[in-house]
Amino acid sequence: MENKGDKMGVFGKLGQAFGSSEKGMDIESYMNSAEMEDVDVLHEPADMYVKPVTVVSESDIEPLQDEISRRNIILLDISELNKRPATRNNVLTKMKAYVDKVNGDIAQIDENRVLITPSKVKIIKRKKPRQ
Repeated sequence: MENKGDKMGVFGKLGQAFGSSEKGMDIESYMNSAEMEDVDVLHEPADMYVKPVTVVSESDIEPLQDEISRRNIILLDISELNKRPATRNNVLTKMKAYVDKVNGDIAQIDENRVLITPSKVKIIKRKKPRQ
């Protein structure tokens, strides 16, 4: 139920908060803007995020290192790299060296996924059960 004295909608209030009038506010443009790229509008900001990332080449190493330095946890999809074992091994070797340097951790979850954590976050690795 709308308050008759309050004719301004949610988008208008958002527009005012960000310095725009209701008529001049293009919410689609705003939501697609660079400043909204990392904003989670449904939750409060977190200290760290779990980010699913697909790696396809060695050029993806630096962005992964940036995410780890921001204290984010990476769920790495290496299914594309599995088609090129030499590249996969090189990427994982470089990421392991970086993670060791920053006191993080890395563990392969299954054939296509690797978990990478920032400093002071360790992964409990289980030994394979004896048969």
